[in-house]
Amino acid sequence: MKRVWVVDDDRGVRFVLATALREAGYKVDGFENTADALAALAERGAPDLLFTDVRMPGDDGLVLLERLKAQVPQLPVIVMSAYTDVASTAGAFRGGAHEFLSKPFDLDEAVALAARTLAAVGESAAPAQVELPKDDALIGDTPAMRTLFRAIGRLAQAPLSVLITGETGTGKELVARALHRESPRAEHPFVALNTAAIPSELLESELFGHEAGAFTGAQRRHTGRFEQAHRGTLFLDEIGDMPLPLQTRLLRVLAEGEFFRVGGRELIRVDVRVIAATHQDLEALVADGRFRADLLHRLDVVRLHLPPLRERRDDIPRLAERFLASAAARFEAPAKRLAKPALERMLGYDWPGNVRQLENLCWRLAALAPAEIIARADVDEALAATPGKDSTGSDDDDWDTRLAAWARAQLALGSDDIHAQARERFERVLFEAALEHTGGRRTEAAARLGLGRNTLTRKLGPGRRRT
Repeated sequence: MKRVWVVDDDRGVRFVLATALREAGYKVDGFENTADALAALAERGAPDLLFTDVRMPGDDGLVLLERLKAQVPQLPVIVMSAYTDVASTAGAFRGGAHEFLSKPFDLDEAVALAARTLAAVGESAAPAQVELPKDDALIGDTPAMRTLFRAIGRLAQAPLSVLITGETGTGKELVARALHRESPRAEHPFVALNTAAIPSELLESELFGHEAGAFTGAQRRHTGRFEQAHRGTLFLDEIGDMPLPLQTRLLRVLAEGEFFRVGGRELIRVDVRVIAATHQDLEALVADGRFRADLLHRLDVVRLHLPPLRERRDDIPRLAERFLASAAARFEAPAKRLAKPALERMLGYDWPGNVRQLENLCWRLAALAPAEIIARADVDEALAATPGKDSTGSDDDDWDTRLAAWARAQLALGSDDIHAQARERFERVLFEAALEHTGGRRTEAAARLGLGRNTLTRKLGPGRRRT
């Protein structure tokens, strides 16, 4: 019978997880802190699998992980935590955790994870250790972001080209920087270039450099981005906008690791990891003949997709709080806070500019909102000057879209009785519109609504004039 240990200062978590694992046929012991687990390790030897929480009184789960790996390096450890941002999970993977389990978790999934882990250990006594990057700018608790964080951690050590996709403003460069910071290349340069921001006639020189006299105005040698990124990482943003002739030169560098400067005869060799990003559909560009298929295959060894902000609305409160705090630090002023209606407005907005737009809005609010508590009117005013579709405020949006946005906001805020609230607001608005249309005549309003007059009277209550 396989032995499994559960280390968590939360007695309830220990009990329910241990019970589920016992029902699955494992012999389970629970410990409330690192000291007890290490004492048991010395007395009884190592279990076959260990679950540990991260944040516990005394030595935390990462300290336990470090000591376990020093004493029993082959022991698979599953780290559990309610804190699933990049910074919180980085130490777990860095220390050699086999897997990371986000709280709250489904017990069936936890048991299935235990079975998979034990089966994998049976096939290989040395599970691969990977790291998750530590970058405080990447924030998110939604499932899509948790998946992204884990993928970043596993890719950071791998010398593979990565293609990052996602809408403008989703944070593609942040992901690229995270991949670099936690890679073996972290001590060497990270060089970024937005290929869409450089005129096509200058882009070749920016990438590969040029010799003095190579063209008019080239008075001295210029080192290109590839040379600058030697032994480090080169991030090419908006790769879909690169002209076809340069795509051919880029393909050669990726394949051979060498190139000539513009106007030069010296063959330059570089060791560079290339990470590319785009908001475009590169497969469609290939079909249109605007992007080389072989270059896409070179760049797209591994693809990471960043979800738009409207698909991770639950992250908006934390992001907004972070941006407001950053603005306050820059302004050397107390951080402003969002009133609940203001946050509802943000949660219902579609954010066509994604996280970048949210950040800009928060900085604007930090600078211009008159009070310490940011009101909905402040957000309305700030959004009024923002281009893009507004899912809660546009007169062109249909009512069900606005209702869906309101419901998402209420769910994200943890409101109760949402159905009752929605029904009450729906009926109030509908009845008031009908009464306005009929000049306050209830009988006619009821007929237009398809209701009996008594039903309308009962729902409206005694507060309105009876006709």
